[in-house]
Amino acid sequence: MSDLKDSKRVEWPSRAVVTAGMPYGNKPLHFGHIGGVFVPADAFARFLRDRIGAENVRFVSGTDCFGSPINEGYRKLVEAGEFEGSIADYVLANHERQKATLEAFQVSLDIYDGSGIGHAGDVHQMITDEFIGRLHETGHLHLDSTLQFYDAEAGTFLNGRQVQGRCPVQGCRSEHAYADECDLGHQYAPVDLIKPVSTLTGTTPEMRPVENWYFDLPSFEEFLKGYVRELEADDEVRPVVTKAVAEFLAPPVIFVKNEHYDEYLALRDQLPDHEFREAEKGKQSFEIEFADIAARDAARTVLAAANIRFRTSKTLVPFRITGNIEWGVRAPVIDGVEGLTVWCWPESLWAPISFTIAVNDERGLPRTSWRDFWCADDACVYQFIGQDNLYFYGVAQPALWEALRPGGLFTEGPDSCMRQTRLIANHHMLFGKKKASSSGAVKPPTGEELLEHYTPEQLRAHFLALGLDQKSVGFSPKPFDPDEAKRDDPRVADPVLKEGALLTNVFNRLARSCFYEAQKNFDGCMPLGAVTPEVRERAWEALRSYEALMHKVELHSVMTVCDEFIRWSNKWWADGIKAADEANDAEARRQVLLDSFYLLRVACLLMHPIVPVGCEKICDYLSFPFDDFFSWNYDFDSNDELCPAIETDAGAHRVHELPPRFDFFRKHESQYK
Repeated sequence: MSDLKDSKRVEWPSRAVVTAGMPYGNKPLHFGHIGGVFVPADAFARFLRDRIGAENVRFVSGTDCFGSPINEGYRKLVEAGEFEGSIADYVLANHERQKATLEAFQVSLDIYDGSGIGHAGDVHQMITDEFIGRLHETGHLHLDSTLQFYDAEAGTFLNGRQVQGRCPVQGCRSEHAYADECDLGHQYAPVDLIKPVSTLTGTTPEMRPVENWYFDLPSFEEFLKGYVRELEADDEVRPVVTKAVAEFLAPPVIFVKNEHYDEYLALRDQLPDHEFREAEKGKQSFEIEFADIAARDAARTVLAAANIRFRTSKTLVPFRITGNIEWGVRAPVIDGVEGLTVWCWPESLWAPISFTIAVNDERGLPRTSWRDFWCADDACVYQFIGQDNLYFYGVAQPALWEALRPGGLFTEGPDSCMRQTRLIANHHMLFGKKKASSSGAVKPPTGEELLEHYTPEQLRAHFLALGLDQKSVGFSPKPFDPDEAKRDDPRVADPVLKEGALLTNVFNRLARSCFYEAQKNFDGCMPLGAVTPEVRERAWEALRSYEALMHKVELHSVMTVCDEFIRWSNKWWADGIKAADEANDAEARRQVLLDSFYLLRVACLLMHPIVPVGCEKICDYLSFPFDDFFSWNYDFDSNDELCPAIETDAGAHRVHELPPRFDFFRKHESQYK
């Protein structure tokens, strides 16, 4: 786009990985998975393919095949007589359903396999062995005996989801806290869980010691502080990212209820050195701060023995790498320690590397080609995630990546060192005004249920316009309104259809007008030649704004640019053809059609990542190759550059005939009733 280079342009990587979080293999995808993560990631990946070339982009994700939610979901279904088969069968069935839903929503992943499925699963086992082995070689793993929940009545250790209680982290009100993390992503020691209950028997579980490997996350405190400073200096990093990461870099603190002050005074000399802070006005707890996590844990033992109620702060704690459940990625045997599996969270952090390697294997590329995407200075990895997972991706992952330096993952030189990834974190997508959870009281609609009422294009446009990069936003589809009267009232508008109207009305009208005018008055041809300067400048303005906003991944603002440009383009056509008709001016008619086909071409390029199928249908009827039509590597002076020289000399390009009342973007069938 040489003419656009007069303005300051953003720079793009030569190669890119786009990855969306991995859904657990125990359920179908609900609207939060699709609209909050996968559709935004897909729109960005599609844009990158158009911008830097499809061969330079890898859009990867897959089913998280392991973890306690899967064990627990499988156990409950089998006990209820609702599933027959192995746990692997259970995961594969859910995986296939997830994959079908993503395809129905036009999510264009280069791979959607699983951490334990097929070739990708084999690669993932290999990468897991290498990753954990390298962490041990570099001295960042230690074996620790910690207390784990044990159900004496059932005679078994409990996995993470088989224990429920209240989150012990100060300020968190979650009642859905599991063995060592709550549903809001807070991490804590199992012994700190408040009022634990076994989901197997309903009894209070015991605590028994088990050995596992832990990553020394606290030793990376200074690195993470520097990392946060870099994030804060980058105005394209969303504030939710820096805020969430910085919260875990505070010193270890214990919060003690004011009612225990006298008891604290009686035993404070038994505690490691600490700083005491009185309760602030209106607060119910005073604070005692420690120099490190070991001192805090020693104090915790003393306080618990005295039956003093307390909570802990967010801080860096050793990051568990392995676990003791049978269904998991096998952990390598290190120092003679056998029989462990890998906790699902750490292995899900490096799973996108496994998926990238699996894609490159399918394409016949060298096994080492994954480094071109993950390690090269001119490459970038964009990770789309929900805000609840920022501890793992924004705290644990950067430290894990840093721990492999020098030498990288395969110790084959500096080009094996992974670059830190760019986190694209979205706030919660609420169901109405409440946070929806498949395991909570508010059950969200699944992707399949939404497609019974809307087209994929309508939903994609709506999801991208919500502005989840700014704040938590409600998703309120009218067919799922709990108020039956509103559902059945035709006077109540459906907010989900707001962006869809741009497609089914305005964009459709612009495209159809161009084709029908070409068929009626120009022998089925698109006129070629110089575009009106005002039209060209308006298109350039939209392209510049759009690209800058895409660089920030501000997709709701991208939608605004598209909306304004398509409406302006449609008005240019309507006003221009009316004036030409009134003046009976054939040359003016030719010019407005030439301008409008040009505007349609730019509108399709802008909307292609958002509603790809309809835009590609327009390209088909225009009789242009996709690779040329949707590439940003043109000057955008006119449409002439897309045409063969013989057509340019003739001043016209033949397009396909459009049937009467044809829709490039249709409403859902239910909306015609």
